[in-house]
Parts: sequence; C-alpha cells; structure tokens
Amino acid sequence: MSLVLTERPEVTPGAPAAPVLRGPLDFPDSPLSRSARQPLMLGLFLNLQDIRISSVPTSNSWTYDYNVELVKKADALGFDLAFSRTQWLPKGGYDGEASLDSFVALGAMAAVTQNILLVSTLHVLYGPWHPLHIAKIGATFDHIAKGRWGINIVTGHRAIEHEMFGWNRIEHDQRYEMTAELFEVLHRLWTDTENYSHVGRLNPWRVHNGYITPKPAYGRPILVTATGSPAGIDFAATHSDLLFVTSPGGAHIDSALETLPAHIATIKARARALGREVKTIINPVVVSRSTEEASWAHARAIAENKPGADHVQFFQNNNYDSDALAWQGRKDARNKQGLGLGGNIEVIGTPEQVVEQFAALKAAGIDGVQLSFYDFREDFDHFTREILPLLKEAGLRL
Repeated sequence: MSLVLTERPEVTPGAPAAPVLRGPLDFPDSPLSRSARQPLMLGLFLNLQDIRISSVPTSNSWTYDYNVELVKKADALGFDLAFSRTQWLPKGGYDGEASLDSFVALGAMAAVTQNILLVSTLHVLYGPWHPLHIAKIGATFDHIAKGRWGINIVTGHRAIEHEMFGWNRIEHDQRYEMTAELFEVLHRLWTDTENYSHVGRLNPWRVHNGYITPKPAYGRPILVTATGSPAGIDFAATHSDLLFVTSPGGAHIDSALETLPAHIATIKARARALGREVKTIINPVVVSRSTEEASWAHARAIAENKPGADHVQFFQNNNYDSDALAWQGRKDARNKQGLGLGGNIEVIGTPEQVVEQFAALKAAGIDGVQLSFYDFREDFDHFTREILPLLKEAGLRL
C-alpha cells in the first residue's frame, strides 16, 4: 500500500501540487516529539465504559469526572499520553449500561490539561464519517490542545458493530485500503492552502472545493493505529506516528518478551522502507504491591473471582464475531498463560520487578507503555509513589 500524492480526481483548476506530507514527529518542537525523547513513554489506557473482569472491589468508573481526574494527575506527573477504547455494542454488550465516546471525551480533556497527549479513538469507517467532518473536528481539537490531540484509528473488527450502522462487515484488508484513501484526503484537507476536491475510489463520499481552517499546528494531528496484521502494519507505516502493538506471544510477560523483538523489527523496517519512523506502544496491566507474594496474591484474587451470574456478560466473555488478526494469532511461546487480568500483557510484582519488566520491554523494542490498572485510583497512586521514582533512577524516564 503506497500513499497516493499525484492522483487527484476532480481537482480544483489552478490548485497547487500535493504537498510533502509532514507529521508531528517531523517538527522537533511538537508535543509528540517532546514525548518521544523520553527513554520510555508513559501513558494511561482509560476505561470509559463499565468493565468487570472480577468481583474484587474497585473504585473504577466510566464517568468523565473520574477519568479526567486521572488524566489531570498524569499530566501533572509528566505522563506523555492518554487514550481509551470506544465500542459500538447493543444492549447487554457492555458489562454495565454506560460507555462514553472516546472521540468526544478525550477531546474535551484538552481544555483542562497542559502537556499530556490526548488520543481519541475513532471508528473511521462507521456511518460513514465524511472526511470534512473528521478534518474540521480534528483541526478544532488540535487548536484547543495546541498540537496535543490525535486519533486512534480503528477500522472495526466486529461484525455486530458494522451492522449497527447498517453495513455488512467490510473485508479485513479492504478496510485498510478504504482507510488509506480517507487519510490521503485528510492529509490534503489539513495541509492544502487552496480548495481541494476528490471523488472517492473506495469510499462512498466525495469532496468538492473542500477547505479547512485553522490548520493543525504540526502538519496534522497525532495518528495512532492498533494493529498487527500485514495490511494494518502497511497502513500504520505509511500514515501513523504510534503503532499500538499486541504481544504475539500472549499476555504472559516471558512469552511477550520472546516474541516482541522480531515483531517490532518488522514494523520498524517497514516504516524505514517508506522513509518514516513509527513508535511502538503496548498496553500492560500492572499489578504491584510491596512484596512479590502480595502482588501475585492480589493478581490471583482478581483472576479467581470472576463476576457472578448477575454479570455473566462481563467484558472478557463478549465473544462477538471478530476478524482481528493480531489477537487471533497470539501464541504463547513458553506455554505459559496469562491470568486474564485485562490489558495486552500482564506486569506483576514489586515496584523493582515492575521496573525490570519495563526495562525488558524497552530492550525488546517497545517505545512506550500505555498503562492499565485493576483499580485506577488506588493502583495509580501506588505507581506514582513507588514505581515512578524507580523508573527515573533506572534511566527509563527523564
């Protein structure tokens, strides 16, 4: 998949040639470039919906107030980014009845934060979104956030979500081809200084004399893609700044560390072949106490106390049909299984052991960790008191 710069159906007469595309990492003073200079970027992977993986008590809440306080705290501590999933599921599809939209919620946080990058998840093919809507709303959030806002690009892997919008699920690789065309147009709308027109080749929309102002501060908003398939990696290598990876080896940390280096090397080589750089981030769930025994005891308690019959539709049992290749392909290299704590990998242990595991992830090629906690309020407090200073001592944070 290559980025089309010259094909311009229905081009406005007299319009200039397509510009060289530049993203935030091409600007040394951009907020993303600032964060990328950290040895290991730190972020929060928020829960803007009810997620109940266990009946062990937790303070977690889907509410905006709960989550914005976490993000404000992370901002004050120097964390680099925050984002959350968005899902479109029918009644009974969520663990509870509430789920905020990440596109709106993370954009809203721009007005009450100073430095942290805010990434809004958006299913870009549902609706369908028109590129003018995405370009204008994105430029507005970028203006409010002064270059700190971005999009986590989701093409949609569950048939039930496509069907909610009146579509049959689009074939996996075709979704990325459609999304590539969309972002080719968005790049033009975010950068062209004259009107721009385009007739969709794969998408059911057209743009006639489209124009967006203000322009984003650093070429375009930050772009993130969560993927592991060849088609997804090609798309991310062409368009994205951050690639949200899945451990090919499963949730167990040893298996992840065995399988991640080759996977990340493939991703970065693909980007370099296109003359670009992408950063890789991953989502560990962190369970830590003062001793190894207490850490594992708490992790096992979470795993062994699944919700009862009144919550049979809890998050990890929402087995809606999915064609997400990255998750289907996970194989545990050492036949070790994770405990099912949520997150992409499980980091369990004392503060010192957590830092050791983070250092190993960095050595495997990971550029940043997007943290989840079983209890965000309590466990994030523990992380900031006990683990963050050790990360600085270990040279993983400046």
